[in-house]
Amino acid sequence: MATSTPLALSARQTLERARTASALVAQLSTGEKNQLLSGIAAAIESHRREILDANQEDLRASGLSGAMRDRLLLTPERVSAISASVADVARLPDPVNEVLEQDTRPNGLVIRKVRVPLGVVGIVYESRPNVTVDAAVLCLKSGNAVVLRGGKEAALSNQTLGEIMARVPGMPPGAIGLLDAASRETVGELIRARGLVDVVIPRGGPGLIAHVLEHARVPVIETGAGNCHIFVDESADFEMASRIILNAKTQRPSVCNAAEKLLVHAGVARAFIPQIVARLVESGVEVRGDEETRALVPGVVPASDDDWGEEYLRLTIAVRVLADVDRAIEHINRYSTRHSETIVTAREQNARRFLELVDSAAVYWNASTRFTDGGEFGFGAEMGISTQKLHCRGPFALKELTSVKYQILGAGQVRA
Repeated sequence: MATSTPLALSARQTLERARTASALVAQLSTGEKNQLLSGIAAAIESHRREILDANQEDLRASGLSGAMRDRLLLTPERVSAISASVADVARLPDPVNEVLEQDTRPNGLVIRKVRVPLGVVGIVYESRPNVTVDAAVLCLKSGNAVVLRGGKEAALSNQTLGEIMARVPGMPPGAIGLLDAASRETVGELIRARGLVDVVIPRGGPGLIAHVLEHARVPVIETGAGNCHIFVDESADFEMASRIILNAKTQRPSVCNAAEKLLVHAGVARAFIPQIVARLVESGVEVRGDEETRALVPGVVPASDDDWGEEYLRLTIAVRVLADVDRAIEHINRYSTRHSETIVTAREQNARRFLELVDSAAVYWNASTRFTDGGEFGFGAEMGISTQKLHCRGPFALKELTSVKYQILGAGQVRA
């Protein structure tokens, strides 16, 4: 490790360095940015052992289990996937200076709307070390400096990754800043740094996001929790529905796009619920249910009122029987976190109604919610899934890390 690390600086120094660096990063050409990203990808691979050792120290100290431990865990395969995702971002088109609109006014003025970097992007996140790399490379490719404040449970993993990236030849000093995770005050310093930080993005549980929203003095892009639903309509193909449900629930239950609730049309509940509950239980899933579900499968755990709004992030799902697609839409719009919802149906009319009326960032017809992901959408790595409506919604990556500027080209025009 280098003797001068990001954590040797105070939070204020890190933020000031990032402000200075943001002007330098904004001037980098596409080729220079891609060269930096290629250097990061190679450095992560060459320092794999160092990264895994740091991660093992974090795991030993954390005492985490289940979904939270899985979020923290790095394996050789996951490190390689992180490196590959950096290379993927390097291959994506550069959004900076993209001309979005251009118009020539009657007086000859050419008015051009172009993408420009945001400036300094702050990230507050919890136990996923891959976020350290995803956030940094997306910010660099979009011409921004980044200040990272990860969770204390991943402190060594994040510090190691941050230092590896900061040491890549040609990296502007301060372009990747890392705040001390051991100090609770560093979150406050980051989210109150008006004039130094242009936007803050919180990634984590509801408590973290609520804290940032309540106390921030800089603009916030909210990434939301994922209380995601699947509705099995009366015309659904049972085998298709089962594949989708099992994938969405069990493929990786600790992530925000995993399914947490299963809604079933009353017309097929008697035929479908016993078989899907059996397959879920066989896959290690705890199934909770409403009265109708428990009448069909007596071994199901009773679902409480709190269950319908909870994001489990583990192998648990709650099942409810509803009369029709409209009742499903009402349930979802009441209880969901506006993340990702699926309808399984053969009826296009019902699918269209669901797609139009469910108020979530990603709405699916006959597919797993697990596809709500920047990489799966073709965006490369992502900053998160935005469940708000202003600036960006859904998986957001390079383009959403830019703002716009109007460039006006004249030939001496003056206003009458």
